[in-house]
Amino acid sequence: MSHSGAAVVEVTKDKNGIDQFLLQNPRGASARVSLYGGQVLSWRSERGEELLFISSKAVFKPPKAVRGGIPICFPQFGNGSLEQNGFARNRIWAIDNEPPPLNPNYSNGKAYIDLLLKPSEDDLKIWPHSFEFRLRVSLAAEGNLNLISRIRNINCKPFSFSIAYHTYFSISDISEVRIEGLETLDYLDNLCEKERFTEQGDALTFESEVDRAYLSSSGAIAVFDHERKRTFVVRKEGLPDVAVWNPWDKKSKSIVDLGDEEYKQMLCVDGAAIEKPITLKPGEEWTGRVELSVLASS
Repeated sequence: MSHSGAAVVEVTKDKNGIDQFLLQNPRGASARVSLYGGQVLSWRSERGEELLFISSKAVFKPPKAVRGGIPICFPQFGNGSLEQNGFARNRIWAIDNEPPPLNPNYSNGKAYIDLLLKPSEDDLKIWPHSFEFRLRVSLAAEGNLNLISRIRNINCKPFSFSIAYHTYFSISDISEVRIEGLETLDYLDNLCEKERFTEQGDALTFESEVDRAYLSSSGAIAVFDHERKRTFVVRKEGLPDVAVWNPWDKKSKSIVDLGDEEYKQMLCVDGAAIEKPITLKPGEEWTGRVELSVLASS
């Protein structure tokens, strides 16, 4: 466990006996990570404000995935041959005892935890590919949250996967937020059978259900929350796409682990690889990283 620069990691257990890790930085920001799904369940600013949404009806009991925080959708995002959004988010991960070496600048003042997922025999029956998925969650001195994934093919044949960090941001009111950084991008609209469109607006605002994958975004994505006077910034590497989702009122009523009105307090903006799956040759490793930060805005 790291204790550099008064950054600390505390271990607790949830009610199912599964380990959780509380990362804290010297300024009082924190993040809570569970071995269940390798999922971030809380990210708080130094003022103690919760920045992630967790549904009041979330089920914290395996094998159900937890609705909120940052579920990791792997090896499939959305629907396909596997259960929706893949199986990584409802498996018990392990502590990684052989994490890749750290660059010393990187570890300075950061609290971090290294997790590892390997497929079980049952997983290999539904998705017959051997892999090691290493996940580092770190909280920087300035309060930014970083998630770095390294996925290695330890098979003797290639495999492909899609992936998303399905980040549920906590917002004041969905009608009051806007997203910038998606201008002119093509997107696949899941409400129109994945038809391809081009974003025409200079900011995305919400007045009905949105379920889109914006393609090949290279810059930062900013989520402006006027009422709370804060802006989330999403930066990413190795993840070309951005999924944007809000279920709105009708869909929310059909989601059992989401309150009927809770869609107003959440917005999912995911760093992802969706359109072109990532293919790994035997022995090859892929790295993808998301950095989340929050700024006070006027």
